[in-house]
Amino acid sequence: MNVVFLCAGYGTRLYPLTERQPKSLLPIAGEAVLTHLLKKLKFLSSVDRVILVSNDRFYEHLSKWQETLQGKWVVCVVNDGTSDNEHRLGAIRDLKLALEREDSDMDVLVLAGDNLFDSSLESFVSFAQSKKPAASVGVYDVKDQMLARKYGLIQTDSSGKITAFFEKPKDPPTTLASMGVYFFPKETLYYLDQYLETNRNPDAPGFYISWLAQKTDVFAYRFSGAWFDIGDLNSYEKANRHFEGHLRKPDT
Repeated sequence: MNVVFLCAGYGTRLYPLTERQPKSLLPIAGEAVLTHLLKKLKFLSSVDRVILVSNDRFYEHLSKWQETLQGKWVVCVVNDGTSDNEHRLGAIRDLKLALEREDSDMDVLVLAGDNLFDSSLESFVSFAQSKKPAASVGVYDVKDQMLARKYGLIQTDSSGKITAFFEKPKDPPTTLASMGVYFFPKETLYYLDQYLETNRNPDAPGFYISWLAQKTDVFAYRFSGAWFDIGDLNSYEKANRHFEGHLRKPDT
């Protein structure tokens, strides 16, 4: 299994914190967001390689972070060549770029570099592997309709199969938010080319999931614990307080 971190965004809503560094390297309880996410991979036995997609502006920052790592995998940092928010490739094109650079025919676990959660990834990957060749998406119940307006939302049937996707709706029909955690079996990867060839939205992954659910089965896995979509200063501060609180507990 390959793991792809999508970290090519520009974090404009987090200015001034992200004017000179990527939001995936913002410190949370003393460690970069990416470092927290990378630690979760240690408990997965099926990881073959780790690929990180950066933009050109922050490529050196992420390469220097990669050089400090001491772990079982070498993180391959891929530069998508863009230098500003207006010309970004978008998450789906970045994912395709990562897979082309590595030229590998394996299942893919995709993680957004600005989403942080305190649950492990083991249960999600086990669930996703049990659903193959269907794809799987991590979801989190925000349990608040006003809050749900901020996110891409997932609707499922009783089996957990995704039946609809809503991008930041004004009147949310569900409070299940897509977390930026995806599992794509190798059998589904050719759909990326089909999607991009139709000139559909290459940026928000939810649009791809909505399209993919019409082509093949896609299942939702509900994460528990806490989840933070670090998109603005308020969510960043909440995430920092939460994880600092965990560090202060005697048993952690």
